Amino acid sequence: MSDADDKTKAWAQETYLSTTAKYGFTLQNIIVEGRTHVDADLIMAIVNLKKGDPLLAFKPEDAQDMMSRIAWIEKVQVKRGLPDTIYINITERTPIALWQRDKRLSLIADDGTVLTDENLGKFKNYIVVVGDDAPEQSADLLGLLGAEPEVINRVESASLRSGRRWDLILKSGAIVQLPEDDAGLALRRLVMMHDEKQIMDKDVKAIDVRAPNRILVRTQPGAVQQYQAGYRKTQFGKDAI
Repeated sequence: MSDADDKTKAWAQETYLSTTAKYGFTLQNIIVEGRTHVDADLIMAIVNLKKGDPLLAFKPEDAQDMMSRIAWIEKVQVKRGLPDTIYINITERTPIALWQRDKRLSLIADDGTVLTDENLGKFKNYIVVVGDDAPEQSADLLGLLGAEPEVINRVESASLRSGRRWDLILKSGAIVQLPEDDAGLALRRLVMMHDEKQIMDKDVKAIDVRAPNRILVRTQPGAVQQYQAGYRKTQFGKDAI
């Protein structure tokens, strides 16, 4: 296409927008639904129009494509509403935990997406997860913990071990070692023992629930108490954890 053709096309587009603006097709309203965490200034920068600009200069499909690349946004729909409105409907990802990597914290979503590493103050009470694959596996863990309030209310962080199983670090400093399989059942057994022994509130170093038929408790001095499936103390022995 020649320069003359380009100039003709640009003139035609400018004339079209000017004419439609005269008939009232100018931006007067931007209606955004579903935004909680997404930066409003970023949304406005993508729209890139001010009040009174020709509405038909706005290309919803381009704006929608750019907004869909924002980490916070799971789904977004952008459209023009003639004669004067832009509608933006956002579904945000759900933040669930803080991911610690290289001594830096990032907020992660339930699908493993890293949302942000800035302005994390409002999320300071979220559980911290550690491990290269932790973002992708955290939702399953937190789902299990959510079913056991006695446990989740005491958990400060969780470390993914070899990408296969979790260690929970309680606010007391004690470590709860979960199995690779049937972690939900192990948590239920832990709660049952806690109801009887208040074990998570005692001064212990570790609680090992990896074995299906016993729970091992390592006390701070180094002694181990072993409980069978019925949670009855049966023996003392050397440190076996």
